[in-house]
Amino acid sequence: MKTLIDLFAGCGGLSTGLEKAGFTPIFFNELVPTFADTYILNHNIGREDCFVGDIHELNQQLSNFTSKWVSRYESIDLVCGGPPCQGFSNANRQRIINDPRNTLYKEYLKFLSVVRPQFFIMENVRGMAKRYSEIQEDFRYFLGADYSFEYRLFNAMDFGVPQNRVRFIMIGTRTNVPVPQIFDVIESAKRSPYVLRDAIWGLPKLEPRTIKNKPYVEEPQSGLNEVKFEYERTPFYHFINGDRIIDTLYNQ
Repeated sequence: MKTLIDLFAGCGGLSTGLEKAGFTPIFFNELVPTFADTYILNHNIGREDCFVGDIHELNQQLSNFTSKWVSRYESIDLVCGGPPCQGFSNANRQRIINDPRNTLYKEYLKFLSVVRPQFFIMENVRGMAKRYSEIQEDFRYFLGADYSFEYRLFNAMDFGVPQNRVRFIMIGTRTNVPVPQIFDVIESAKRSPYVLRDAIWGLPKLEPRTIKNKPYVEEPQSGLNEVKFEYERTPFYHFINGDRIIDTLYNQ
C-alpha cells in the first residue's frame, strides 16, 4: 500500500485524485471542522487519523520526539498539500517572500523536515514561480541535500477541466526516481480541453429570485437546492462521471 498524508486537506479533492493514482490517505490535517467532516465522509479514514486544527499546533506536537504522530507516520510514501500563500498571489502587487501570510508555507516545510516522506507534492499559486530562487533556499534549509525537487506550471484546462486555472506544482523526492521523469508522465496525460460550455450544456435556465434577502427560501424558477434531473449523456458527462447514472441536480 502506498501511503499518503494530506495537509491543508479541505474536503479531500487532491486526495481523491491521488487515490485514483494508487495512494491511500492514512492521515490528514484541516483547520475547519466542517471541511474535516466532509473529508472523512469522502475517504475511508477515521477521526483518529486526522488533526483538526492549526498546522502550527500539529508541528509543535511533531517537535516532541515522544509524539504519537512521529512514531505512527514515520514511513510515509507521500505528503501533499497546498498551503495558503496570498503573499505570492498575482493579485498581490507587493509580493514578498516574508509576507506574514506565507507562514503556512514554512509550516508545510517544517512538517516535511520531520516526517521526511519518500515524495512530496506542493500545489500553489503561479506567482510562486517568480520567487523560485528564494523558495529553493527555503526547501534546502528545511530538507537538506537529501531531496531533489523541481516545479512546473500546469493549466487545469489541459487535463479536461473546463477552467483556465494555472497552478504551481512542486514535486520532490529522496528516492532515485528523477523528478523530470515524473513530470514527463504528467505531461503525457494531457488531453483535449473541455470548455465551460461543455460543463453547463443542457442545464435549465434560471431566473433571478423574486423573494429578496431570503437566500434560504427556494423557488423553482431560481433553482432548488436539490432536484431530480435527467442529464444529457455528453462526452463531458462521461468524462466526469464515467458510467455512473447521475439523476440529481444541485444548485449550490
